[in-house]
Amino acid sequence: MTPHRSALDQRHRALGASLAALTFLGFQPAYAQDEAPSGDVPALAAPQARKVAAAQTYTAEDFARFKPRTALDMLRQVPGFVIRQAEEEERGLGQASTNVLIDGKRVSTKSNDVVTELTRVPAATVTRIELLDGATLDIPGLSGQVANVVTESGRINGQFAWEPQARPYHTDPLLTRGSLSLSGTLGPVDYTLGLENRSSRSGAGGGTVITSPLGVPVEYRDDVWSTHAEQPRISSRFAIDGPGSSVGNLNFSYGRLYYDYVEYGERTRPDGDDRDRDVVVEQNGYDYEIGGDWEFSLGTGRLKLIGLDRFEHEPFRQTIFTRPLAGALAGDRFVATGDSTERIGRAEYRMRALGGDWQLSGEVAFNALDNVSALYVLGTDGAFEAVPYPEGTGRVEEERYETIVSYGRPLSPSVTLQLAGGAEYSELRQIGNGGQERSFLRPKGSVSLAWKPSAKTDISLRAERAVGQLDFIDFLAQVDLDEENENAGNPDIVPQQSWSFEAEGKRGLGPWGSTTLRVYAESIQDIVDFVPIGEAGESPGNIDHAVIRGAEWASTLQLDPAGLPGMKLDALIVLQDSRLDDPLTGRARPISDERQRLIELNFRHDVPHTDWAWGSDLYYERAAKSYRLTELGRLYEGPVWFALFAENKDVFGLTMRLSVDNILGGRSRWERIVYEERRTGPVAYFEDRDRLIGPIFGFSVSGSF
Repeated sequence: MTPHRSALDQRHRALGASLAALTFLGFQPAYAQDEAPSGDVPALAAPQARKVAAAQTYTAEDFARFKPRTALDMLRQVPGFVIRQAEEEERGLGQASTNVLIDGKRVSTKSNDVVTELTRVPAATVTRIELLDGATLDIPGLSGQVANVVTESGRINGQFAWEPQARPYHTDPLLTRGSLSLSGTLGPVDYTLGLENRSSRSGAGGGTVITSPLGVPVEYRDDVWSTHAEQPRISSRFAIDGPGSSVGNLNFSYGRLYYDYVEYGERTRPDGDDRDRDVVVEQNGYDYEIGGDWEFSLGTGRLKLIGLDRFEHEPFRQTIFTRPLAGALAGDRFVATGDSTERIGRAEYRMRALGGDWQLSGEVAFNALDNVSALYVLGTDGAFEAVPYPEGTGRVEEERYETIVSYGRPLSPSVTLQLAGGAEYSELRQIGNGGQERSFLRPKGSVSLAWKPSAKTDISLRAERAVGQLDFIDFLAQVDLDEENENAGNPDIVPQQSWSFEAEGKRGLGPWGSTTLRVYAESIQDIVDFVPIGEAGESPGNIDHAVIRGAEWASTLQLDPAGLPGMKLDALIVLQDSRLDDPLTGRARPISDERQRLIELNFRHDVPHTDWAWGSDLYYERAAKSYRLTELGRLYEGPVWFALFAENKDVFGLTMRLSVDNILGGRSRWERIVYEERRTGPVAYFEDRDRLIGPIFGFSVSGSF
């Protein structure tokens, strides 16, 4: 559960790097094992990897200099590997989408992402990390590099982390962020218990200039905002071994959200119409998830049954107060309460036949949103009075049925093929606000090819036909009082469909590290972006076609061979382009808010023969402008973020780290053009926001018990 996504949200981070000379050279990674001694490659925990090529294996000794506390600490040090998380609003459980497995299995929970799960796996229990090509596994949906974190259960292991933070400007200290987890074995049951608080503080302050179409300033704004967010969560995971060859998992999590945003502003105008303005946003909600799976032998194969039940309660309130120097206090309020439900039942049957691995899967899913919205205006008596707003209230629900058959087999000692095909049938219903009922039948599937031409090189190809997940709130009207925007709601919206194509190549650079290049393209039908609604409204809706093209280069450069022991450089560069025809003008433009480029560079020096490490992080990101009916603009922070850190890995058995972020003075910016009507071109005003964030001082202490 995350704070309400609106113009109030502040996008964070940005990094930069170059490294172009060392692509696809020809050496083996320094501390990786492409083949185990005497050819004895440890078997991948179930499900099995097809015997096409040996896994690239990293053991605890390979990470010794980092003294990792968790599996995440270890995986982040694997050369050239980039963790890909599942999409925030993934459609059901479906096929695998993240590129990380734990003990050969997908993380079958939606409330906790794979990064969170990895923080709960103690490094002491990790026996090895295997890098494989996803197409060589009998898990449909995987391609390219996949990391399998293999653990060994046993004694009780506990770990904790505390991560306070302080900022000198506009932000209260953060003292409540931390985590605690405990794992162990009790008879046939491996368990992990977790308690964490993903708390945060942020803030910025400074000026905004509003200018007329002729460039004449018409208003000066001086605003200061700050946020407080507390997201405590408890979770548990139980893995059951037996009886016989059966295995099972049971997951539970419960989380709360306490979020508030406060902004105080002064607005000064040349015409003397000065005023003060306050914005208050509040969210207090909760969510829970219960899920599990059970796998057992059946006939010549194995059957896995999966179930999940998830619920979110998300109340939201935004209030605006305006105090003119001359005149009465004015106020507006928007209130919405959304209850989201998701229930999934899934069955997977795996077997070997015709020289390969088969899987037949079926999934039934039910999603629903009940939303109640209301608008209020401050009356002369100082009380808020309701304004009719029925278009913001309603229920949206979807029933979905999916069947996929997959088949994978080696074509040669170095080539593996994986095929998957099937269909999805769904019924989409809306009750209230012009609701209707519709049904859809859509094909889905993928083809993946993995090729290992040498021990140093891995190449994979993938094509997929997919169906996207809708955000049900887009069916109903919403208001952003702060930015004076309104979504009219769209009862005609449908899930987008896409063809995606991807090629990935990884090359070992011997003692220098490794490098990976991924190129991709996506053709999307019925993409969701802002479209006109009625004569003057707008809302997320479908546009016929869009294209995304991009390239991602991830590399790790070990500097030991250059005479700089303990130093390494990790680089990630993403270049992306997107295109669709604007529904207002008909001209080609990028997809709203779509990433255009990202550059990330992380340097780390573990000082030999000491427990000290230091380094720096540089991050840069740029996204396309946001396009609406009456405006276009870019909201961002940074755009360049630079941080320095120092770390001691053994302070009375603890790891302590000091960091300073935003050293280069990244700002909170919004560059916006507001039109009378963007189709015909008359500009109402220009807005240029420039707010100070300031440096961010961080401290962390982590340990094991």
